[in-house]
Amino acid sequence: MKIHEYQAKAIFAKYGVAVPRGEMAETREEAEAAAKKLFGMGCSGAVVKAQIHAGGRGKGGGVKVARNLDQAIEHIKNILGMHLKTHQTGPEGQKVRRLLIEETLPIERELYLGIVLDRGTSKLVFMASPAGGMDIEEVAAKTPEQIHKEFIDPAVGFQAFQARKLAFALGLKPEQINDAVKFMTALYTACIETDASLCEVNPFITTADGKLFALDAKMNFDDNALYRHKDLKELRDISEEDPLEVEASKFSLNYIKLDGNVGCMVNGAGLAMATMDIIKFAGGAPANFLDVGGGANAEQVENAFKILLSDKNVKAVLINIFGGILRVDTLAHGVVEAAKKTNIALPIVLRLEGTNVEQGREILKNSGFNFIVAETMADAADKVVAAAKGK
Repeated sequence: MKIHEYQAKAIFAKYGVAVPRGEMAETREEAEAAAKKLFGMGCSGAVVKAQIHAGGRGKGGGVKVARNLDQAIEHIKNILGMHLKTHQTGPEGQKVRRLLIEETLPIERELYLGIVLDRGTSKLVFMASPAGGMDIEEVAAKTPEQIHKEFIDPAVGFQAFQARKLAFALGLKPEQINDAVKFMTALYTACIETDASLCEVNPFITTADGKLFALDAKMNFDDNALYRHKDLKELRDISEEDPLEVEASKFSLNYIKLDGNVGCMVNGAGLAMATMDIIKFAGGAPANFLDVGGGANAEQVENAFKILLSDKNVKAVLINIFGGILRVDTLAHGVVEAAKKTNIALPIVLRLEGTNVEQGREILKNSGFNFIVAETMADAADKVVAAAKGK
């Protein structure tokens, strides 16, 4: 689960990570009042920041600095309600429904800090780089030597000596080292105690008077741990998520929208990955990742089918099921019921194996629908790609 910058900064502040003063606003009146308050406190400037779940906001015109109240009001008027387009939103952009109005700070240096799970070592890794304010992916690709890493042993946690190593690697001044250790330790504590899968500060800044701040903040959370954090679950903003993914979550379905035209329904994440790979190998492109899970019932299968068909890009559907806990006849009943209720006109290719497979095939055969049954995964991929191309 992703959250907004203003929400991440509120969590950071709770754990002692220094953040600039600011307020979130959902209306022009609230935003203008927040800007007026900052200038009334003696701030030399204010930053108007669009709050969407995407990076690259500044490059897209979603972050503007105002030196006076009139400039702030103009930026608020231009940004709130705009469709902000960045490299992470796609060409359709994302509507800006919230703003963060924040004080400016006398920036001396822009650095980078981030904590993420390294799957190769099965450990969290704390990363630091002097190349702050840039996309970390670009830094990793072009100048990987600028990224310094400390792997965290889960048995002992993030240690002070590791924080000091990173602080020295960033070239911080001697008088800033202790503050940097406290900053990084607080960031790690926030990450661990919220079950975050990502904590990122880009840029992490030093100011002209030697202080350290999180000028930006990004947090993602492990969905599987949200049952432990009801307060965090309430931070979810479904208006920032794909509507079909939101709908799928209501039925405990794992759905991710992709860019292709072949809809995929499978049971099991491994089978889903293999199915998408073989569709690509056959010359097609998957329109989604949809895993109904090992224990899905007929109702879940029916809802999964409806979600697949709601994607206007889908030209054909491949159902690839290995029946174990989810019996093939259960799946077949769900598919037939969904086909009846949706008046489906798209080609449906099925590859079925496992428990009660013969009964499942019989149900499909007697359904009255012209389902295409394949013998193998390769055969299914070839048939569904051809069907999607209208052949």
